[in-house]
Amino acid sequence: MISSEQLTRLDVGGRDIAVRSLAGRAPGLFWLGGFKSDMTGTKAERLAQWAVERGHANVRFDYSGHGVSGGAFEDGTISRWLEEAAAVFDRKTTGEQVVIGSSMGGWMALLLARLLAARGEKRLRGLVLVAPAPDFTEALMWERFPPPVRQLIETTGQFLKPTLYGEDPYVITRALIEDGRRHLLLGAPFAVGCPVRILQGARDEDVPWEHAMRLVSCLAEDDVVFTLVKDGDHRLSRPEDLERLVEAVAQLA
Repeated sequence: MISSEQLTRLDVGGRDIAVRSLAGRAPGLFWLGGFKSDMTGTKAERLAQWAVERGHANVRFDYSGHGVSGGAFEDGTISRWLEEAAAVFDRKTTGEQVVIGSSMGGWMALLLARLLAARGEKRLRGLVLVAPAPDFTEALMWERFPPPVRQLIETTGQFLKPTLYGEDPYVITRALIEDGRRHLLLGAPFAVGCPVRILQGARDEDVPWEHAMRLVSCLAEDDVVFTLVKDGDHRLSRPEDLERLVEAVAQLA
């Protein structure tokens, strides 16, 4: 934890959400992590350090079932995690914000932007999306699962998905899949009303670059810059990747 950060906890729908916040000037940085990741990852730590160096406010948190927040991961849904993201944004940030979303956090960032637009709030200076995975529960999971896995989810309510990012498999629940369909974005054009910067690895095996390009085609009205890192993987956490991320944030901030 960076020395000047404050660790607080919020109650969101009865769930205990851990938040790290750093006071500073606007625009602030608001971090949205990925599926099964937490707020102490390499990219989140680098951005928090950059915020300290430049005097910007910075807020990051763990979704329920992630990191040091309460709750069970398998109880999570896109709706639940979006509710938590919106609550932290509302209660822990002020003024303009640059929202940075990684993987699932990219989907969350887009959904948060849509929510703020519906409320008439113009607080977004821009979005920076790293390997964004909108609609991943449908396009990158359900549509790719073979029939036996789909049947297992439908009959037992879950599937234990092997992963390269840890020893334990990911618990993919029927509730996660079904709820995700309420938040699909890639079927038609939409606008977020602020600049969007996308960083995508060409060697990403979790979120193929073609998926990110689908997002670009949907954001026809917005100022979008898409950067393809030819030798980059899904995490984009190498030193040179972190510098690209910091540069994208700095240009908006």
